[in-house]
Amino acid sequence: MENFMKVLADKVLERIGHERALVAIDGVDGSGKTSFTAKLAAEITNRAVITIHVDNFLNPASKRHAQGRTSPKGFWEDTYDYDSLFRNVLIPLGKTGNGYYSPASYDAQLDASIALETIGSPKDALILVEGMFLHRDELFSYWDCSVFLDVPFKETAARMALRDGSNPDPEHSSMKRYVDGQRMYFKSARPWDRATFVVDNANYLLPRLLETNQVRDI
Repeated sequence: MENFMKVLADKVLERIGHERALVAIDGVDGSGKTSFTAKLAAEITNRAVITIHVDNFLNPASKRHAQGRTSPKGFWEDTYDYDSLFRNVLIPLGKTGNGYYSPASYDAQLDASIALETIGSPKDALILVEGMFLHRDELFSYWDCSVFLDVPFKETAARMALRDGSNPDPEHSSMKRYVDGQRMYFKSARPWDRATFVVDNANYLLPRLLETNQVRDI
């Protein structure tokens, strides 16, 4: 794992150069994005690293569930407040941005939008943005580099069951919103084709780089 992360970090750094850069870590719920991002960040010691969690840019529940609490389409279309993500992160931390960003626009305890003071970033900062749906049409052109974590739904559902107490069967009716919503994303964006790097993270202790033609049929 340590050697893999160092190799990947070196590949990312080679790809992005020395200026401020946005790097996406994409994958379905339960694919290991947060842990993977933290381990990748730990291997980058020669410049500032800022981690953005896209779950801090959720829409309030009333918007997320406007198409129904079990709606896959609602999960795919309404989970995130992309206007806030653009305004607070992607535009200011882009190549022509002023470098002042806000790490969140949503408070989960309040289930409400919030406005935080902006934070300055170094001109050579590497910004790791981790979350779902990051290669969708509206977003993928913002990334200077990106990673897609390839993990089968059978494995991600098992991880979610341990984490959240949800059903471990990805085809169970209670999982339909999430799994079928991700399938809509796959059909629309084919993230494994758009990503700079595709990583098999089914065994999170032994991740490995994949070629596009090695991605499992999902």
